[in-house]
Amino acid sequence: MEALREPQVPVELPPPSLADYLPEGDPLAPISAREGRRVGVDAVADLQQRVHGLRLADDVIAGGDLLRPALRELRSAVRLFREGTHTEAVGRSLLRAIGELAQIAGWIASDAGQQAEAERIYRLGLSAAHTAEDATLAGNLLGSLAYRRTNTGDVQEGVDMARAALENAAGAPPRARALYLDRVAWAHAKAGEDQAAMRAVKEAGDALTGHGGEDEPGYLYWVDAGELQVMESRVCTELRRPLRAVPLLRDVLGRYDATHTRELALYLSWFAVALTDANEPEEAAATAERMICLSAGVASERTAERVKVVLRRLEDFRDVPEVRAVLENAV
Repeated sequence: MEALREPQVPVELPPPSLADYLPEGDPLAPISAREGRRVGVDAVADLQQRVHGLRLADDVIAGGDLLRPALRELRSAVRLFREGTHTEAVGRSLLRAIGELAQIAGWIASDAGQQAEAERIYRLGLSAAHTAEDATLAGNLLGSLAYRRTNTGDVQEGVDMARAALENAAGAPPRARALYLDRVAWAHAKAGEDQAAMRAVKEAGDALTGHGGEDEPGYLYWVDAGELQVMESRVCTELRRPLRAVPLLRDVLGRYDATHTRELALYLSWFAVALTDANEPEEAAATAERMICLSAGVASERTAERVKVVLRRLEDFRDVPEVRAVLENAV
């Protein structure tokens, strides 16, 4: 008689952590013999100002037009850290500045359609933040990488990365946690996981209510209730919940700064899709036409891809004259 076998208990692997996404080797290792200039706090302050200038430029300039200066700044910053001489405190401040610069440069590269370059840049920044022991910045970079993965088809990896970013920075300030949770919500929405997505949206709002007077990084300046509303509207659109998405997007678009052309075009694309789900093809066509006109002069791969998405969704209403006109003009 065959001996009884013990039932096999499946081995439960630990969830991914930040360490799983660090680049191999040390891309920021100082050169063995430094001969560069002495780097002090003034040089770090200048670099931080240029980083913030890039962030503000990204609000109004698309990735295709901004990528070269962003990469030039990143290369100069890495060279300054590796070749210059500096105290430990200044070196740590330099690493933080490099991490922040990598986050915005990676975002710009992704917007320009340079996805492999964006991945490399984000991982460089992740290494800088990790070396500087800045968990909040590392969470921002890993969350940005998660967002890129989610939007380029690797949705499950995006979910894992977004959750790892959130868990890694448990002590992050409220606006940072709200941002991380927004990325978790988006990843779950792209995965079609309705309850997890909507739960993360609510948790992001709850996190933001704790904001007020705490010490936080300057790069969180743009995270506010309006931005969370934008993400909620996008999540609801992705989950095909037009009764919630349409009024949210109508409110957002009614007060959005028209000088931010790329973002306005992107939000219009979500509105057009939500309107098709709401069976409002005429308004969807008018919204799509406006979105396509705005996108025509924007060097952004994201807006180009969203135009394609909108046109595909409008195909279901080709028999509607207003829709047919938009589709024919887009050929």
